[in-house]
Amino acid sequence: MASIVKRGENSYRFTVYLPKDAQGKYPRETKTITIEEKFTPKQLKEFLDGEYLNFKNEVLSGRYVKVEKMIFKDFAEQWEKDFASTLALTTYGNHQRKLELHINPIIGHMQMDQINSFHLMNILRDMKRYDGKDEPVSYHSKQDVYRTLKSVFKYAVKWGVLPNNPMDGIEKPRPSDTDDIDKDMQIYEEDEIETLMHMLQTEPELWRMMFTLALAAGLRKGELLGLEWKDVDFANQQIYIHQSIVLTKQGPHIKSTKTKKSKRYVTLPQSVMDELKTYRKHWAKEKLRKGDKWIEKEREWLFHSFDGTHLYPTSPSKRWHHFINGHKFKYIRLHDLRHTSASLLIAQGVHAKLISERLGHSDISVTMNTYGHAFKSADRAAADKLDSFFRVKKQS
Repeated sequence: MASIVKRGENSYRFTVYLPKDAQGKYPRETKTITIEEKFTPKQLKEFLDGEYLNFKNEVLSGRYVKVEKMIFKDFAEQWEKDFASTLALTTYGNHQRKLELHINPIIGHMQMDQINSFHLMNILRDMKRYDGKDEPVSYHSKQDVYRTLKSVFKYAVKWGVLPNNPMDGIEKPRPSDTDDIDKDMQIYEEDEIETLMHMLQTEPELWRMMFTLALAAGLRKGELLGLEWKDVDFANQQIYIHQSIVLTKQGPHIKSTKTKKSKRYVTLPQSVMDELKTYRKHWAKEKLRKGDKWIEKEREWLFHSFDGTHLYPTSPSKRWHHFINGHKFKYIRLHDLRHTSASLLIAQGVHAKLISERLGHSDISVTMNTYGHAFKSADRAAADKLDSFFRVKKQS
């Protein structure tokens, strides 16, 4: 049997025979590799000979471990080290969390060559919430797990661990007809917003300004944390959104906004700009009062810790929870202030494209898919307002 055999268009199988065993047989080890580079015939032969020699030395020295017998958890760790760690920190952290919470507990102990499409479909179908709540997992979360699995098994094939990809043929999770895409989304109605604004007057200046800005500008939490005073344009009543602070496995991370569309100017109501001016004076007094305890020298974060450094990414949500529960008011997530802001604009008849740009969505379809129900309600209200023009009054 030849030591190097071509198996497919770009794949080759190596075979190394070991010395005769006690049963008089010659054990053998095989390994299949896939070549993606373009080689001349001479270069290809040199490359294959070199790879085969490395494989043979590993086998004969006893250092070779049959890769397809690796358990999933071990391979995933190698995938993290050699591939995922090269991605953006937030993407890397998201992959790590999906592996830790949803994937390794199910197939982490299984050998790579024993995992099939049914195992992977079951992971996606039977996913549970990591917080223990007995509620359905959103299709967004399932899509995140799908992306992690897709990448892991893509590299398992690319690196010769598996001959075929068990993720082939598994479709990306999508919402069903009975799914409510926005089931986690809650908003405040106009009368509730009025009550909320009165409640905020009891909050310290920093939190009052942050929550007001979240509602007025529809910003994401990370975008609020990433605001610096140089990003506030008082002359044009605008704030510039270009960076975000997010929590990764390695800790807080300052990064540029997600997409080109996320980098944007957001115009604010005059009343909010006036409040920002007042807050700016408070901020300056606070910095002066702290003296040497104010250690942040390079940046002027709008929303800061006691020493001038940026807030920890979990702090706003914790404070919001404490604030709402303390007033025994209807609880919605801090992120839902963004949805409330969008819903208010829709109700006022603002065009979807402008709302999309204001929220920093990558495409107007994201806005339409996210707030489709609100646009339908606004359309119904608009039709009702037109109704009176088309009613022909009966003459008595």
